[in-house]
Amino acid sequence: MNAETQQRIVDAVDAGFEAQLATTRDFVAIPSTRGAEGPCQDMIGDLLRARGYEVDDWHINVDDLKDLRGFGPIEHDFSKARSVVGTYRPQTGGGKSLILQGHCDVVPAGPLELWDTPPFSPVIKDGKMFGRGACDMKSGTIGALYALDAIKAAGLKPTGRIHFQSVIEEESTGVGALSTLQRGYRADACFIPEPTGGKMVRSQVGVIWFRLRVKGHPTHVAFAGSGSNAIMAAYHLVHALQKLEIEWNERAKADRHFGTINHPINFNPGIIKGGDWASSVPAWCDVDCRIAILPGWSVADHQKEIMACVTAASRNHRFLANNPPEVEWSGFLSEGYELTDAAAPEAAFGKAFNKVYGGAVEDLVFTALTDTRFYGLNHGIPSLCFGASGGEMHGFNEYVDLESLKKTTKAMALFIAEWCGVEKA
Repeated sequence: MNAETQQRIVDAVDAGFEAQLATTRDFVAIPSTRGAEGPCQDMIGDLLRARGYEVDDWHINVDDLKDLRGFGPIEHDFSKARSVVGTYRPQTGGGKSLILQGHCDVVPAGPLELWDTPPFSPVIKDGKMFGRGACDMKSGTIGALYALDAIKAAGLKPTGRIHFQSVIEEESTGVGALSTLQRGYRADACFIPEPTGGKMVRSQVGVIWFRLRVKGHPTHVAFAGSGSNAIMAAYHLVHALQKLEIEWNERAKADRHFGTINHPINFNPGIIKGGDWASSVPAWCDVDCRIAILPGWSVADHQKEIMACVTAASRNHRFLANNPPEVEWSGFLSEGYELTDAAAPEAAFGKAFNKVYGGAVEDLVFTALTDTRFYGLNHGIPSLCFGASGGEMHGFNEYVDLESLKKTTKAMALFIAEWCGVEKA
């Protein structure tokens, strides 16, 4: 691809950027928390149909996925869960195929009064777009769509097959991405524009979600010593798991990528529920937890370590020793992923990056996870993850930096053109 063609594509991104931001605002305005992603998927389906893509829009059947590598258990109402894929098929082949994927699910906004502006009324100010999902990762998904638009606006069309995928459940199990693979979608490479600050994810953690279900012995608080407080017993277990976190971080120092990162393994008690009455010693407490594992670490082996930790801590507790807690696996059971055997797509992206940013793309060792793992681990599809800058993901006042979004859209468009090949429309 010559410099003139590259410049036409870059200029087309600039020309379409206001429309891209308008579409992004509309997308962010949809409160697509877990179980409520349907309107976002409707919007994506409409956008794809309007552009002439073949659209496959289906309800996900958990029974089709439960035996696949990387499946995480579903606990919530999944009856409306859908994946949407738009396929572009070239009239003349010869180019390499590509999956472009984004997730439309977002995490809960939390107390609305703690946001400067309403989370689902996106606002642009100071060169940023604010809103839940603006950074993670709705702007990236729409950016990929407008990258394809820019190629067309430049008078070109790709010569490789492209699957544009909008999935759910990235934030809790990953089964949305898994469903596209179960459906049969494959390509020579995958590209996911998660917000990476303009760096390429080289290695990422896996994640295990679990729930501690702790029992107590209720009594009137006036006689608290004769009962057993399930909430305090849960804290006892949490403290033990914090020690396990320390052990795993010591182990991580031997990893060739994560050994350079301070504290890559993060344990988080994220939800706690317990008790029925302030003047009653609580008889129950549930704690939902998340902990990371590194690439190459066995999910099953580390589940056993979690169980062993909880069992050992229970033996040292007056009540739990005879009333052991239950451990439930409540979401992610995900392996870590390292990008390997990806020289060809990385070289193609390197050319695109150099045109837009200058120089070579930096690697990112990522202490969160992305859906890239399914493509690489399950089917050997090299899966690149690169995207814009932003901040406050999963927090208040989440935002994406608009200049970085424009640059990543340009880099995506050039990568698609380089990887898939283009010809005159």
